[in-house]
Amino acid sequence: MKIIIAGAGEVGSHLAKMLSNEDQDIILIDSDQDRLDMLDANYNLMTFAGSPTSFATLRNVGVEDADLFIAVTPYETQNIAACAIARQLGADKTVARIDNYESLSQKNRDILANLGVDHLIYPEHLAAQEIIVALQHSWARHWAELAGGKLLLIGVKLHGKTQLTDVQIKNLPVSGHLFHIAAIKRNHETIIPNGNDTMLDGDTIFFVTFEKNADIIRELCGKQAVTIKRVMIMGGTRIAMRFAMESKGHFHIKIIEPDRKVCVHLATRLPDCEIEQGDARDVDTLKNGNIQQYDAFMAFSDSSETNILSCLTAKEFGIRKTIAEVENLQFISQAENLNIGTIINKKLIASSRIFKLLLDADVDNVKTFALADAEVAELTVKPKAKITRHAVKELKLPYGMTLAAVRKGSSVALVSGNTRIEEGDGVVVFCLNGTIHKVERWFN
Repeated sequence: MKIIIAGAGEVGSHLAKMLSNEDQDIILIDSDQDRLDMLDANYNLMTFAGSPTSFATLRNVGVEDADLFIAVTPYETQNIAACAIARQLGADKTVARIDNYESLSQKNRDILANLGVDHLIYPEHLAAQEIIVALQHSWARHWAELAGGKLLLIGVKLHGKTQLTDVQIKNLPVSGHLFHIAAIKRNHETIIPNGNDTMLDGDTIFFVTFEKNADIIRELCGKQAVTIKRVMIMGGTRIAMRFAMESKGHFHIKIIEPDRKVCVHLATRLPDCEIEQGDARDVDTLKNGNIQQYDAFMAFSDSSETNILSCLTAKEFGIRKTIAEVENLQFISQAENLNIGTIINKKLIASSRIFKLLLDADVDNVKTFALADAEVAELTVKPKAKITRHAVKELKLPYGMTLAAVRKGSSVALVSGNTRIEEGDGVVVFCLNGTIHKVERWFN
């Protein structure tokens, strides 16, 4: 597949790096040659210095043969224009990063589609949706729906002595097949486990299960259900504003922001929120803001380090749920190990949504872990596929791959060793980053 990415910023660079591991034909366009040189030297991709809205640039990179054109520069109008030109020149499918919520209405989507923009990526909107879900299920680190909402993906970190700590997966203290343990995050490594792997204190365990079994998982992991009603936010950023707008009426929200002009703007746009001018990095500010009365603390400043440290400070005040925006990918594992609750990373969120398009899957059925090194997808089994030859326990699946669940028609079941995968089934697959297209060979 030929993929052209316009914009070598944070989202574009991360997406290019991720796709360069997937045996795709990647071309990255940017006007900054130095930025391109850094990527060209270390990854399996081609680069081209030029403007993404230049007809000459797009013709030079062969946009007429592109299966997917992705515009993720920092400028919405440039992204839309680039997609419109790319489509007119022959690109098969286009994706544009936007920063305006009104573009997501169906009426405006139709207008943009007529211009040549097939898909829209609004990172702040996607982040706000993840934050709302995280607050609704505060005891979990990760929570997502799979298989059209019939299954749940739940990530929970083990603390201290629980019913699962120091237990081998084959010796789970449950009767029946209530869930499938699909992955274990341990320190800086993601493990696709088998029955002999042991769950340890500090591990984040990823379960695939049905909604009716969620409380059983919570109890096994020693967690308590906490209802979040009051939320304190550090930083009046676009994520904070988008979250406040989309969660209107569900939470009492206080935003602490040091810039007075930003505070005035927030007060105008968010009349139902409490806006306070101050520096939430300062302990006295948190005390004076009565942080002890809040159920959750979220840090959305421009500094990943500040957000991590602020969440640690909030934990010292007894806050049960903390959420930190961590845009530096190398800090995500450290943040997880420091017991920062939920991690929000716009690069991963935006990249995962775009990555779904490459799998030709329903956007509701595929999700890339916010771990930077693991993926989960629902793949459809093609006729005579290798995966159909034997029962799962006899397949000798490659290292770093596990089958979690199978959808047959309208029914969904967890996979066991005796499960037989058949043509037309939809299978939820977990694998390490960079191996998804190798995994697809088993299904084609």
